[in-house]
Amino acid sequence: MRSDLLAGLMDQAKTPLNRLIIALVAIHALPGEELRTLLTTDLSLARGTLEVQRGLLRHTLYLEEFTHRPASEWLAYRHQRWPASTNPHLLVSQKTALDPDQPTVSRTLLRKAVPKDVTLVGLRQDRMLDEAFATGDPLKLMRLFRITAQTAMRYVAAAYPERTARLPR
Repeated sequence: MRSDLLAGLMDQAKTPLNRLIIALVAIHALPGEELRTLLTTDLSLARGTLEVQRGLLRHTLYLEEFTHRPASEWLAYRHQRWPASTNPHLLVSQKTALDPDQPTVSRTLLRKAVPKDVTLVGLRQDRMLDEAFATGDPLKLMRLFRITAQTAMRYVAAAYPERTARLPR
């Protein structure tokens, strides 16, 4: 995604939560289900990292300034708004912050984080396609975004159709 479009999305985001969601999806290509399972203990602003549980493995994301800033803003906002919240999830809403059952945020809340003409899935796909254009390496795509070999090859083929074109017989 072009940086001017991404900056426009961030400008349209009305809350610190929305800015963090957009940054995590547009920069790190986190899918919605991973966003919903993130815990506050997974985020370390001091180290500039976010640990993401992927199956039995943990994947460390290194937060650049573009993602670090909204993460910091969100934690400050969350603490100010719900200082008594015991919900361990990083992303909480007005409904989930003080719920004793400690639920995750809803899929609807995630969808509402972006403007109507943009989807989280579309942002994630744009990010993966951008990486395919930058590297052309399906193995890197598989490691970065936890996608299958077949999906990684589709992104590389879309980015570099000349590499995957069938040779005439």
